[in-house]
Amino acid sequence: MEKSVLKVIGQRIRDLRKQLGLSQEQLAEIAGLHFSYIGGIERGEKNVTILNLEKIATALGVPFFDLFLFGKYIRPERNEKDILMNQLLQRLMMMKPAELRKVELLLKELFQI
Repeated sequence: MEKSVLKVIGQRIRDLRKQLGLSQEQLAEIAGLHFSYIGGIERGEKNVTILNLEKIATALGVPFFDLFLFGKYIRPERNEKDILMNQLLQRLMMMKPAELRKVELLLKELFQI
């Protein structure tokens, strides 16, 4: 029996989340969703909306269409730079504007940009 599309998409989201080293709770917080909803999506129990898929893709730092790349169409393992960039982006996305301004000032000072 073939997996339902909900299970396949849920597994893809789980794989991308784990690749970034995020928990369901962390992904939910970044995406602005409830952690139990993320769990339900990953198990193929929730019929996720397109708007919520977009939130999840953004939180994972991937283009929307990457959520639909399964099996032989999955991109090869990301390189170290891509993984680090995504981890930094996830941390930055959870910061408040005042914290982001501090990071910007620090980067300017350190790298003369």
